[in-house]
Amino acid sequence: MHIGRFKYNRSTFYGLVEGDTVRELNNDIYHEFSTGSKEYQLKNLIILPPSHPAKVVLVGLNYRDHAKELNFSIPEEPVIFIKPSTTVIGPGEPILYPDISRQVEYEAELAFLIKKECYRVKQENAGEYILGYTCLNDVTARDIQKKDGQWTRAKGFDTFCPVGPFIYIPAKDFDPHNLRIRAILNRETRQDSNTNNLIFNINYLVQFISSVMRLFPGDIISTGTPAGVGPMQPGDEITVEIEKVGKLVNPVVKAGK
Repeated sequence: MHIGRFKYNRSTFYGLVEGDTVRELNNDIYHEFSTGSKEYQLKNLIILPPSHPAKVVLVGLNYRDHAKELNFSIPEEPVIFIKPSTTVIGPGEPILYPDISRQVEYEAELAFLIKKECYRVKQENAGEYILGYTCLNDVTARDIQKKDGQWTRAKGFDTFCPVGPFIYIPAKDFDPHNLRIRAILNRETRQDSNTNNLIFNINYLVQFISSVMRLFPGDIISTGTPAGVGPMQPGDEITVEIEKVGKLVNPVVKAGK
């Protein structure tokens, strides 16, 4: 089941996506919800980011193949960082290439949304706090990252966190640790891996992150990127595609254009 956040005229709502049709939901997606009588054609709607998070928490160096290509050792614990909510954009929205960077790169990632407020969650209970899964592009100004020696500015530009297009609400047999994940730049596959390469699994990430900070409904946690990250240029189109979860497509444009 896929649920999206949409805009129609001046109205913003969540809806159940059924092919080319969207059925508006009656209730808050973070609680019990049901479909209403209103129905829309997907082509007539603006697809918004799946939530307006208080924070986006991301994990660095969490794929074995990515660590190998960088010749880095496997970390002993997750390396986490935060992107501000102003980085978040939806599918089809442009990634703005800042004037002060010469090396802006894509990073395809599997992300998930927090369902209810939590703090110090035990690993075995983590599933209770996950609403569903989505695609995320951890856009990074790599030259600025190297220059600064830390990640806030390089990953914090407005539009540097495309998310979506929808939230995949998993079936009982869904395994988030066995999904093909790809980044496709202008129809050429640049990243092609599987989430079975994750170093720290999703339940552990919920435990680890919630031991540091309180998480709220709609917060997004992203699980890291596999091997094959690389540069984008204005005029490019970048796609993050994850098996069963969805396909997120965004153009890259020069900031100020």
